Amino acid sequence: MHTALTEGRLDRVGVQTMKAYAALRELILDGQLAPGARLSEMSMVKRLGVSRTPARMAMVRLKEEGLVEPASSGGFSVRGFTELEVLAAIEIRATLEGLAARFAAERRLMPSQLEPLWHSVTSINDIISQTHGTSADAPALYAAMNDRFHSLVSSLADCEPLSRQLERASALPFAAPSALIPARAKVSDFHTMLIVAQDQHQSVYEAIGRHEGTRAESLMREHTRLASRNLARVLSSPEALTLVPGWPLIRVPDRTV
Repeated sequence: MHTALTEGRLDRVGVQTMKAYAALRELILDGQLAPGARLSEMSMVKRLGVSRTPARMAMVRLKEEGLVEPASSGGFSVRGFTELEVLAAIEIRATLEGLAARFAAERRLMPSQLEPLWHSVTSINDIISQTHGTSADAPALYAAMNDRFHSLVSSLADCEPLSRQLERASALPFAAPSALIPARAKVSDFHTMLIVAQDQHQSVYEAIGRHEGTRAESLMREHTRLASRNLARVLSSPEALTLVPGWPLIRVPDRTV
């Protein structure tokens, strides 16, 4: 009986922690809690409607993701990011995804194992041919397929420690694989971006299929770095900036939006 009661309490704490985490993350990403805002345990208890343990665990999880940091006066505070820090976050993901592509190539996978990755590539070809990169829904369609491609490369690496690090690197919303695509579509030639990115998808797929680890790593890193192109233009455009996930956390001088 005691064990059952304990397990029941732990389950409730777990549910409350997830509730608190999701609610607090949304408050931060929506800008309702601005960079520098202090998050004390008691204030979060009141705001999130949970007990102290779930509130504390939610803040600890967000610290691990990099969205909050320890405050000098105790508790945590919402973290802000400079343009250089956004670039660094993307570069870290590029390094990890390059490693995933190399691991996948070195596993010497059979064609049948690579079939889902090939379907991902051909699906993006369909988007390009059907929309010509100019329709209003093209960025969203491409972003979904691009996310799929990146996820498949990670899974083909079959390396749990690397998967955990990739998940952590992508937890910063603006550093995720397709996070900046809608915003970049506002400030650059989206069709040209699609053609370049798709050529890289095809090349990564071929390098993995040919077991060319070094080439696959280099190509995947270069592909991931596409996200950082035109970043300065995105951050200086009010229309584009608000399409960036978590944009209120990015410190942009003289931002007027």
